[in-house]
Amino acid sequence: MTKKVIIAIDAMGGENSPKKIIDGINIFLNKNNNATFYLFGKSEQIKNVIGSKKNIISRSEIIDCSESIKDTESPLFAAKRGKETSMWKTIESQKNKETHISLSAGNTGALLVISRLILKTIDGISKPALAGIWPNKNNMSIVLDLGANIECNEKNLIDFSSMGSALFKSIYNKSMPKTALLNIGLEEVKGNENLKKTFSILKNKKNNNFEFCGYIEGNQIMDGNIDVIVTDGFTGNVALKTAEGTANFITKNLKKSLNKFSMLLSYGSLKKFKEKLDPRKYNGAIFLGLQGPVVKSHGSTDSLGFAYSIEMCNKIVEADLIEQIKAHLITVDA
Repeated sequence: MTKKVIIAIDAMGGENSPKKIIDGINIFLNKNNNATFYLFGKSEQIKNVIGSKKNIISRSEIIDCSESIKDTESPLFAAKRGKETSMWKTIESQKNKETHISLSAGNTGALLVISRLILKTIDGISKPALAGIWPNKNNMSIVLDLGANIECNEKNLIDFSSMGSALFKSIYNKSMPKTALLNIGLEEVKGNENLKKTFSILKNKKNNNFEFCGYIEGNQIMDGNIDVIVTDGFTGNVALKTAEGTANFITKNLKKSLNKFSMLLSYGSLKKFKEKLDPRKYNGAIFLGLQGPVVKSHGSTDSLGFAYSIEMCNKIVEADLIEQIKAHLITVDA
């Protein structure tokens, strides 16, 4: 029996909200009717955008919040004044067992701080990680950490391996994801001491959560041979921004290089290429390691991108991600 999913949404977070939030819910509900929604924000604004959309009215509850967190606010300032904001109330509903998962397109730093304050970390995990979905030649990969933790020790990287693998299984239903550590070479002697220690522990410790495949280099991420790529937040964020910039560069220069005639001849191939690189399809980074799942939508995405992040939330809850993580953590001394 399919689990009934209740998603808490910060309806005021990100650009063009709450309109893109409501339109995104509408797109999602046209394909999937399993989820219901708690919408946190300024109720009159939300109601005006919903209008007469009966499918949203029947599957949503609006909770009025007088305040919202701005993108320009520092995480600590936002957390101090946050208890009456739509973001705080969204996360709090999960702690109160009213909802199963939280989703926001708002301030990333504030969301991470508030989520950790309210939900706390899973026992045995000291640092939550930010995980993202990347396209590759074959399908998709999970990459983490993407910026939540600048410095990580071997225990953190091992935790990330377990959590990332559990996430991959939740979304793509693969029993033993292939997992590797991002490094500057494939040889065991390459990399810093934390990477070497992590490699040694994972190589010699059996687990039933993932297949450890050693190291992977940056130019191999898109090959599709590895499902979960693990690194510290500094390296992961640099890799993410480099990949985004490269994709943008290729797309823009491809348009400039092709004349109208060649574009017509190559229309089908170009359309597939564009769809493959469409960032809206991979919208949604996941905070892993907390007692409840939290998804961060890109603030500038549109309604279609937000619909994809709702779809991700739905899969995460149906697969019971948090229990998967708890069941498969690898015990290791820090």
